[in-house]
Amino acid sequence: MTNNFKTILVPVDGSRCSKKALQRAIEIAHAFDSKIILLYVAEKSSINLLDRKEYMGMLRKFGKKTLDDAKLRAAKKGITAKSFLKEGRNIVSEIEKIAKSEKCDLVIVGNKGLGAITGFFLGSVSNKLAQHSNCSLLIIK
Repeated sequence: MTNNFKTILVPVDGSRCSKKALQRAIEIAHAFDSKIILLYVAEKSSINLLDRKEYMGMLRKFGKKTLDDAKLRAAKKGITAKSFLKEGRNIVSEIEKIAKSEKCDLVIVGNKGLGAITGFFLGSVSNKLAQHSNCSLLIIK
């Protein structure tokens, strides 16, 4: 079988759907002998609910824990994953940048995430990726 998916990008946010996306990525990585790239994007928001430094600090801390948990889940299945924690106003743009720089063949995302304030995915992230992604996309329900 030809390996069409050498590098798989899995954006994670700690939601149930992103955990299911990671599980599917692990299965595909085993089948195709692929490597997995994990990404958490801390969304820079214009909402002034908290001090911005405090807000971004909370998101970075949550993102690090989310990435560490995802790396551990992958490691338990025999997969070593590389991870990135990025900050940005446009989540889709950050996903696309990593997909391009890491030469990803496949992006696997959950169809729903935690939402703009508490997490990483906006409801339309998977939809925007489906419209704009330069590589294959698998959306997990």
